[in-house]
Amino acid sequence: MRTTESSSNYDNLEAMSVEELIANINREDQTVPQAVNKVLPEIERLIEQILAKMKQGGRLFYIGAGTSGRLGILDASECPPTYGVSHDMVIGLIAGGDSAIRMAVENAEDDPKQAWLDLKANGINKLDTVIGIAASGTTPYVIGGVKTAKENGLLTGCITCNAGSPLAASVEYPIEVVVGPEFVTGSTRMKAGTAQKLVLNMISTAVMIKLGKVKGNKMVNMQLSNKKLVERGTRMIMEATGLEENPAKERLLKFGSVRAALDDWESSI
Repeated sequence: MRTTESSSNYDNLEAMSVEELIANINREDQTVPQAVNKVLPEIERLIEQILAKMKQGGRLFYIGAGTSGRLGILDASECPPTYGVSHDMVIGLIAGGDSAIRMAVENAEDDPKQAWLDLKANGINKLDTVIGIAASGTTPYVIGGVKTAKENGLLTGCITCNAGSPLAASVEYPIEVVVGPEFVTGSTRMKAGTAQKLVLNMISTAVMIKLGKVKGNKMVNMQLSNKKLVERGTRMIMEATGLEENPAKERLLKFGSVRAALDDWESSI
């Protein structure tokens, strides 16, 4: 039996008080970072390979079904506003298409050929990287996608929560974060989903930092898409230049990004 399907360490959940339920869920959640810590070398190796491709103009694709697919889309969708990159630099694809983001699409994950068709529709090429995300490591949509990508010369990796899975065997750089049984047996949106999110955070954040999208510890390329972000950008410029709030904000709005505003400031000194 797969670890993700093994019986919970707890039973008679319906008899627990709310206090007991949340304490026990929290106790289980605390094991997830420890499991991720064990596979940091594997995560590092994959990131280094992704960087080499992206520095040549490659893109990063996540493919998944259900919760795993949604997590990939979440990570990809946050890259443009956070780092000011184009929407086609990191792309999340989910079995069943965009409608599956909100509602399950019956049997969509069972087609091993569809992921490659979805990738081809996005102009996939040999500089791109495909990461398959599947807690079980057995999802046909994901396995078929990474297998075909690998056969076509693309860099492939995966994030799964079972050891020795078919998915891990299908890629060059597998990441297997074994978090153990879920609090509710088989509910991989819980610990497995948390583990996948943590790994995705590491991948996209490290890649963007090493591609020069962060200065110091600041998101200097972020899109100024709302009042909060304009205020954040203004504070960054104030801290870096010593300017008062109004001139700092004027400079930010004039140049359109913190990085452009600071680059101009530094060149004028």
